[in-house]
Amino acid sequence: MGDHTLARLSAPAPASARLTRRQKAAIIVRFLLKEGADISLSDLPDDMQAQLTTQMGSMRYVDRGTLADVVAEFAGELEAMGLTFPKGVAGALNTLDGRISPQTAARLKKEAGVRQFGDPWEQVRNAETEALLNIVQTESVEVSAVLLSKLDVMRAAELMGELPGQTARRVALAMCQTGAVTPDAVDRIGLSLAAQLHNVPETAFDEGPVERVGAILNYSTSLTRDDVLTGLDEEDEGFAALVRKAIFTFANIPERLSPIDVPKVTRDVDQAILVMALATATKAEDTLPAAEFILENLSKRMAESLREEIAEQGSIKQKDGEAAMTQVINAIRQLEANGEITLEIPEEEDQDAG
Repeated sequence: MGDHTLARLSAPAPASARLTRRQKAAIIVRFLLKEGADISLSDLPDDMQAQLTTQMGSMRYVDRGTLADVVAEFAGELEAMGLTFPKGVAGALNTLDGRISPQTAARLKKEAGVRQFGDPWEQVRNAETEALLNIVQTESVEVSAVLLSKLDVMRAAELMGELPGQTARRVALAMCQTGAVTPDAVDRIGLSLAAQLHNVPETAFDEGPVERVGAILNYSTSLTRDDVLTGLDEEDEGFAALVRKAIFTFANIPERLSPIDVPKVTRDVDQAILVMALATATKAEDTLPAAEFILENLSKRMAESLREEIAEQGSIKQKDGEAAMTQVINAIRQLEANGEITLEIPEEEDQDAG
């Protein structure tokens, strides 16, 4: 036992013991890249990236034994590591995405600052044109010049095309002065612009009031829907008009559904439900055109079969008939959500007409 211990203590130290941790890191990175590993170092602090690059540039080669020792030591450290945590608040938010409330996540994002969420210029480049246009129209021409310089050419041309002629000329002239702008200044400008994009008031609902009221009325009975719309007309005619455009009922089928998509809809609706819906629709003046629209855009044989079944329908309760028509509408909505059909957008009414 004593001889074994003595032999172990007298054994030469591994070659890796003579290396600094920075040298070992350079060896590991070079080894991984040589083996084809796709590693990203951009999340490291700038000074650490610079030190690693400088260290790699100063080294020439290591022998196989040294490489084996460094890799073994690195593997040993990985095996000893029991658990890792995400870096910073941004990493923690990504890990907990969907598991904490949107309100808490939004508050933490603001407290952590824009930089926590990646490259600010990436956020600027992904912003809507309208949002960027608002920034350009309120910021100085120098900042706007930097902004356009950081966008790809096509996007910058699109944005400049939206600017008033005088503003576009001033920004273009300011771009000739961006050659002396330092990287730090560009970084600060990016942070400021990204912060502006994030500075949007939080809302409790994903959709606006028009869409929410329209969605509710889509599933309401015709009696309730007509009563609510009449009341809205009396209280706020403009809002009522927007809600009417957001509503999609059985009566709207001819103006919203393409004739070639009618067979797709009927295939997705149980025939008994379809017959009940069409039978109910043919008995009302406002829904009769929709029933005829569906029948006229089916094959002649299927249309005749449906007309025969409609004629044989007995008395249908209003509640059951409306439920059947709602199922047809639901089938259309589902096909639209799946991308199988595209509904037409209602045309704006000519306000000067009449």
